[in-house]
Amino acid sequence: MPKTEHWQWYVEQFSPTEEHRHAIDEVFYAGRTDFQNVGIIRTPAFGKVLILDGDTQSSQADERIYHEALVHPALAGAPDRSEILILGGGEGATLREVLRCPDVGRATMVDIDGQVVELCKKYLPEWSAGSFKDARARVVIGDALEFLETDRGAYGAVISDLTEPLADSPSNPLFCEDVFRKIKARLAPGGVYVLQASTAGFHNMALHAKMARTLRDHYEHVASFYTHVPAFDNDWAFIGCSDDRDLRVLDDQTVDEYVERLRGENYFYDSQTHRRLFALPLYLRRELAKGGDRF
Repeated sequence: MPKTEHWQWYVEQFSPTEEHRHAIDEVFYAGRTDFQNVGIIRTPAFGKVLILDGDTQSSQADERIYHEALVHPALAGAPDRSEILILGGGEGATLREVLRCPDVGRATMVDIDGQVVELCKKYLPEWSAGSFKDARARVVIGDALEFLETDRGAYGAVISDLTEPLADSPSNPLFCEDVFRKIKARLAPGGVYVLQASTAGFHNMALHAKMARTLRDHYEHVASFYTHVPAFDNDWAFIGCSDDRDLRVLDDQTVDEYVERLRGENYFYDSQTHRRLFALPLYLRRELAKGGDRF
């Protein structure tokens, strides 16, 4: 609907004591799919915003920060980029970033919610930027767990852009020891698994630490990294996992040579950004070093 005379507000509740508020300029879509509640709005500060189950997923103004951070450290470190698997990523922006790499022969994206994919194609075409029509893209609408159980492909990188494993999320069953084993079985030798891994603020890093502790039981190298995403109003974390590649120690030359070969110009990620992503604050390093809960 068009802009109203008085602002309406989208309120994102992070906890019982913390809310983030965005003024709404326009509502493109508000409804429910078979799997989740969906909102697509325009805000004065961040432009168009995708909301799933009340949580901001990405915004027009800064989605490249999130998606470049998720994709490119992993691909820069992966020795084989010919076959890439994406779990989730309905907006198509993760697929877009993967396909910017000329080494990628095929990118397979698996998302359970085809309605969200179609809504994003309609209202957020800037996110995918034509990637759904790329001949190298294979888009599978289906359950990622079923795909992992039946697929026999080998992927140089598996990129998880799933929503957080909250109790009411369709992604919740995908965060457990059994699924982590299935994901590792799909990695080619030397492959890299990277996932969006919740918040990294001093007051809300417990879920991220739980993910990292669990993944340390599966991989030789488990590297947390994070950046501030303004639309989330939070520090957002990722984890890169491999038995052969420690993303923390990629040298500047390796990263910059990778970036120079990408199609189009990066907005956020280069070798200097890479170093900053993996330079964790002391409080987060201490939390990650502790024992504690696992999945």
